[in-house]
Amino acid sequence: MMDQRFKNIHLRGDLFGGVTTAIISLPLALAFGVASGAGAEAGLWGAIMVGLFAALFGGSNTLISEPTGPMTVIMTAVLTSMMAKYPESGLAMTFTVVIMAGAFQVLLGALKLGKYVTLMPYSVISGFMSGIGVILIILQLSPLLGHEAPSGGVIGTLKALPETIAALDFKELLLGLATLGILFFLPEKYKKYVPAQLVALVVVTLISVILFNDGSIRRIGEIPAGLPSIIMPTFSADIVVEMVIDALVLGTLGCIDTLLTAVIADSLTRKEHNSDKELVGQGIANMLAGLFGALPGAGATMGTVTNIQVGARSPLSGIMRALVLALVVLVAGGLTEPIPMAVLAGIAMYVGFNILDWSFIQRAHKVSLPGMAVMYGVMLLTVFVDLIVAVGLGVFISNIIIIERLSRVQEQHVKSISDADDDDVPLSDSERALLDKANGKVLFLYLSGPMIFSVSKAISRQHNHIAEYESMIIDLTDVPMIDVTVGLAIENAIKDAYETNCEVFLLCPNQQTKEQLEKLHVIDLLSQENLFGFRYEALKHAVKQVQKSADQREQASNKADVLSV
Repeated sequence: MMDQRFKNIHLRGDLFGGVTTAIISLPLALAFGVASGAGAEAGLWGAIMVGLFAALFGGSNTLISEPTGPMTVIMTAVLTSMMAKYPESGLAMTFTVVIMAGAFQVLLGALKLGKYVTLMPYSVISGFMSGIGVILIILQLSPLLGHEAPSGGVIGTLKALPETIAALDFKELLLGLATLGILFFLPEKYKKYVPAQLVALVVVTLISVILFNDGSIRRIGEIPAGLPSIIMPTFSADIVVEMVIDALVLGTLGCIDTLLTAVIADSLTRKEHNSDKELVGQGIANMLAGLFGALPGAGATMGTVTNIQVGARSPLSGIMRALVLALVVLVAGGLTEPIPMAVLAGIAMYVGFNILDWSFIQRAHKVSLPGMAVMYGVMLLTVFVDLIVAVGLGVFISNIIIIERLSRVQEQHVKSISDADDDDVPLSDSERALLDKANGKVLFLYLSGPMIFSVSKAISRQHNHIAEYESMIIDLTDVPMIDVTVGLAIENAIKDAYETNCEVFLLCPNQQTKEQLEKLHVIDLLSQENLFGFRYEALKHAVKQVQKSADQREQASNKADVLSV
């Protein structure tokens, strides 16, 4: 709730946080705007609008939202594709996709699905984030070398690279390398007081003005002062499916990016964000950004961490940050005019390096070879194929690996004994004594823990030799949850037992497990007299059934002897 969040206002810390994060956001917003192809002003207004409305309507106290590297990569791909197919209306259609992505985020939040967004294996998250970092680096190669980014995304850039290198502009390359040098090697003691991105932006721009003030290098140029114009949503019937898919990708990525950052913020502030409300806030912010031709955004880790470290405690810092950036655009827009494009390419490339999950890359092979394979597979698919394919395949394969490991563990919880000397099943001395009386003719099938579909084969294996027994007890005392597949496996076990004239007794005191079996009509296979809540009672009846069968066989044998005489 918004009012509750604003009760945490710490005026000095929030104001200082807003100004500091605005300084950090300025070079990044310019770089992302240019990198996306929508222009520097789209990046600046994206930082303003997304930051403002996400702070007003979101569910986190200190989250800073703005255009991010991952969002910019997807935005670039969408814009390039739309402009290639519809040169006149492609820009409007791209921002329509942004509005649709925001609406999708609002829907996820309204349906209270926020807690499920980040429920995916870390190897998948690491892989697609690192893949996005690689894409951002590759896309900045041409701008860094003094040329416009070629069409065709990553593949187009790599194909054009030999020609780009052959015709590189040494002036712009020098400025780009100087930018990267400052970003990578500026001493930490200075970064505490001023962001490396701002130092690089100011210093290299001044160098370019002094050395190359003859119009020989590409610069941002004048950013239009005043408020942005409204861009009306534009659709095309033959591409509406593609627009919906692009919106889902952009919206989903924004959700993941935001909620992962919100978790980081929670760990620093010891506060807990409202994930559903945050998605609604981000969605509203992105819808308004798309309506005004601004870049979409998400929670930004660097800005958020800095915001918290300088003392911010409430959304007031996000509002102050947006106001400072708006002041820059409306009043001091001329200051950005001489900034070289190569400087912004260097800043964007640096962001790409930081997006790469170096920590996991360095130790993935030590932690898990399957996890490493998934991570690199998702990364390569993200770079060279498609984000949706990468994440979809990554989650599918990861889940298969997890299920296989889980099934091996859970198979150990499916046990069967027919001998009281076997210690696999937790029976008391009196219960073992009863089992001993059965002379190996009672099969005690014991299941424990949550039972999911992966253990159905283990259940089948345990009752394969059911014909050797006269009674079977299925003990579900320690099973808190059972899924459909396991329920059907138990049903098959009961039917197989009846086919061999083996009596079945069921122990199922857990109400939730019993209700699931009732829904599957498994309980209907058994008479009420064969349902028990205690092991001793079930064993007593099973042993009685064995003795009854033995008596019947003895009577039949005696009768046969009499007839033969």
